[in-house]
Amino acid sequence: MSLASHLLGRVTVLTGAGVSTASGIPDYRGPTARPRKRPPIDHRDFVGHASTRARYWARSMLGWPRFRSFEPNLAHQALARLEASGRVHHLITQNVDGLHQKAGSQRVLELHGSLAQVRCLACSALSHRDELQRRLLETNPRLLEWTAALQPDGDADLPDEATADFVVPECLACGGVLKPDVVFFGDNVPAPRLRQALAQADDAQTLLVLGSSLTVYSGFRFVLRARERGQRVVLVNRGPTRADELCDWKLDEDVGAALATLD
Repeated sequence: MSLASHLLGRVTVLTGAGVSTASGIPDYRGPTARPRKRPPIDHRDFVGHASTRARYWARSMLGWPRFRSFEPNLAHQALARLEASGRVHHLITQNVDGLHQKAGSQRVLELHGSLAQVRCLACSALSHRDELQRRLLETNPRLLEWTAALQPDGDADLPDEATADFVVPECLACGGVLKPDVVFFGDNVPAPRLRQALAQADDAQTLLVLGSSLTVYSGFRFVLRARERGQRVVLVNRGPTRADELCDWKLDEDVGAALATLD
């Protein structure tokens, strides 16, 4: 049976990193994932230690120009068309790359936030990442002498000596600590956003999960809730997922190729 035959009624889509790998963005756990020299940034470590913030923003300064230049791939484009045609009603993404919006999707809920936004931890003021990039470059031009490989969360791997004297700009509004407006490991999805996402997932007969191993509970919870509510769960992912035994149907295939069959 085809993917189309399993998408019954209203469809809510949940996307993960596997949707963006064809655009060149590496993922954490997929078949093409590269080994990391360091674990991902931890929320409490970032909030509690200036040295961690310096390392993060130094790596991000080098990684951001390449990260923001990535373009949507066939999967993003197909989902935008499926939304426009009315076949997809809601799109929840675990990704922080903004590629769904670049492709033209209008109803996107970014579960884990967006790297394109920066939030002050003191006053909650929001600013665009490009503006912070300008300030980072002005105060830390020496870092441009280094090169580093891009990581899945948009930063780059650097040795400690490269970030030892890195200067992190403060919030222009209040002098507070700046953080990318994303959910780091160890943090929680903001409650209002989670409620909205759950409501969108509930407003469907079929939950279609694309390119996610569902290892992280913030995504896996949608499958558990769908099963409790008697909704269909359809998975498209390269390799195993945490929900393989819970879904109604799974397709082990490239997401872009699978979605192309729905056009």
